[in-house]
Amino acid sequence: MSSLAPPGSHYTQGVIDLAVRLVAEDGLPYRTASWSLWRDDRVFVPFATIQNWVEAGGKKAEKRIDADYLDWALDDFSGYIAADALYDGPYCVLSIVDNRTFRRITYKVLNHDPTHADIECFFRRFQSLLKQRGLELKGITTDGSNLYPEPLSTVFGDLPHQVCEFHIIKELTKAVLRAVARIRKELAATKPGLGRGRPSSGAARKVAQHRKRIGQKVGDLFEHRHLFVRHDLTRTQRRTIHRITRGRPELRTLRDIMDEVYRLFDRRCRTDTALEKLANLRRRVRRFKKVGKTLQKLFSPNLEKSLTFLDDRLLPSTSNAVERGYRRHRKMQKNVYRVRTQRNINRRIALDMQREERTQQRAETTHALHAYRPRKAA
Repeated sequence: MSSLAPPGSHYTQGVIDLAVRLVAEDGLPYRTASWSLWRDDRVFVPFATIQNWVEAGGKKAEKRIDADYLDWALDDFSGYIAADALYDGPYCVLSIVDNRTFRRITYKVLNHDPTHADIECFFRRFQSLLKQRGLELKGITTDGSNLYPEPLSTVFGDLPHQVCEFHIIKELTKAVLRAVARIRKELAATKPGLGRGRPSSGAARKVAQHRKRIGQKVGDLFEHRHLFVRHDLTRTQRRTIHRITRGRPELRTLRDIMDEVYRLFDRRCRTDTALEKLANLRRRVRRFKKVGKTLQKLFSPNLEKSLTFLDDRLLPSTSNAVERGYRRHRKMQKNVYRVRTQRNINRRIALDMQREERTQQRAETTHALHAYRPRKAA
């Protein structure tokens, strides 16, 4: 640690940097970071002081975003981005991430729900960053929100727009599970009634056995409901599906439909082929009246847009790149800070982006230390 302290400070710069790294890089809460400093370095720092240091570090990082950080983020730009919005109480965070290198490029924190004008302004700012560096955008991936199509066509024109495959399959699996739940309730409603006491006559015993078989079937459908939406089934799981759907052809139809949905996203075919498969699947669903009403998501126009990636080998099918940053943001909300303002959210994200910029340097330092220790021990 550095033995020099900033003017007016009771702690050296090394202690300040270590405390900020504990929170920003390791994701420790302020109180835990204070205890960690005392346990490992015998330096007592109140957690409120660490909070002030982290907020000051975020202010410095925010000033670097439009200069040094952008040069690093766009140095190896792939041409494919993922854009998404994160809602944080009354605030909304718009982000753009390189969908192949997973580098966050730019963001904007709004104090209201985004509109088409906000999205268009955000994309135009990103477009100006690309023009300054002579870069070209080749494709974009978003979720199924209706906020993006109009601003995208206005700013970028005829650009390949991929709707995230994960979001589409998520909606379809929810619809299938709801259909299974509805059939399960209908089956449970067919249970015959029984009088009080143990069944004594032969007819009453048959009714009791029939009621028990229905209850067992309802229980099996609930216990193994995940098999109706699972991507790949083992031989044992297929036997289980065959057993619990015996006598219920609509249940087997639901499983067959999910198999066809997963085949739509096979990289080995092209978009035109997948659209033909989708048209055949929709015609098949319409023929089953009970199933067709439940699976209206199959007729969504977003499903066609989610097949755009099949014609471009480099276009990612999901927006996982931007979702990763949001997952870390949610984790930091729970562990580090709970009182949120627009200024603090800006600084927290800037500090997190600075952490990503230094990831390679930290990895090289760690590798050098690990390589040096065995030589020193020898």
